[in-house]
Amino acid sequence: MPLDPSVARFLRLLGARGAGSADDDLAARRAGLAELMRFGGPPPPAQSEDRRLRGSGGDLRVRIITPPGLAAGPGPGLVYFHGGGLVAGSIDTHDPLARALAVSAGCRVVSVEYRLAPEAPFPAALDDAVYAVRQVRADPEGFGIDGSRFGVCGDSAGGTLAAAVCATLAAEAGPPLAMQVLLCPILDHSRSSASRREYASGHLVGQAILDQDLALYLPRGTDPADPRVSPLRAADLRALPPTLVHTAECDPLRDEGHAYAERLGREGVAVSYTCHPGMIHLFYGLGAVIPYAHTALDRIGAEIRAGWR
Repeated sequence: MPLDPSVARFLRLLGARGAGSADDDLAARRAGLAELMRFGGPPPPAQSEDRRLRGSGGDLRVRIITPPGLAAGPGPGLVYFHGGGLVAGSIDTHDPLARALAVSAGCRVVSVEYRLAPEAPFPAALDDAVYAVRQVRADPEGFGIDGSRFGVCGDSAGGTLAAAVCATLAAEAGPPLAMQVLLCPILDHSRSSASRREYASGHLVGQAILDQDLALYLPRGTDPADPRVSPLRAADLRALPPTLVHTAECDPLRDEGHAYAERLGREGVAVSYTCHPGMIHLFYGLGAVIPYAHTALDRIGAEIRAGWR
């Protein structure tokens, strides 16, 4: 299927502005993502509270987002990890998306400000992500969350973290997570795929950006096939929670998301997979220029709501 017309217009705009390509300047990479996330439009109304968690790497900032209409007391909740290649982004750049997820899913969202590379290379971001989820799991009511209706969500590289967190916690004693939600996740840095080759450039996120981000994230000598880096490469996925995977047809990461969903199904994990036709990476966060993003978020929210039952 060809690109959605609104997506094609947006890509032409980015091309005219010289955006969407790899840049050796890390400050420009971060500023570019912050500018890109402004195409999400105004955030929906929701209450929020920022907190600091004392982690091994220092204070960890989290933002608890509560949508309108959520009943007082513990309710369903997701710990959310933002995208940005693990080198860019923050809970501020992705705040509109986190709020949109909270509103569409009717649940609290705990957005996590994990450390970024290269200042804090692998496994710092994963350590922060695991720590944040452990903190919520140990005291869900302190975050306004019902421990039996508690999951994780990540988009793009945040999906890498969400999947790796699920694998880590599955091997530990403690209450199981209720679900994981992955939006255009990066799940296999260790090998190419048809979609990585077909959409290697010209579709917002290309192979050059993926390679540049990975080089900043991984210390020299780290194997990109490590399941903490490439969750699709895990030996066993059977203990993972029910999973929602959403990919975009014209995204280099499409095939690894599909392969992950297929593996989960083969290994007995409840999984729902959706590939959004004509869409590009991060489309769900660009609602001001891609109207279909609102339709997709409504669908994702409905699936999450159904998963709590």
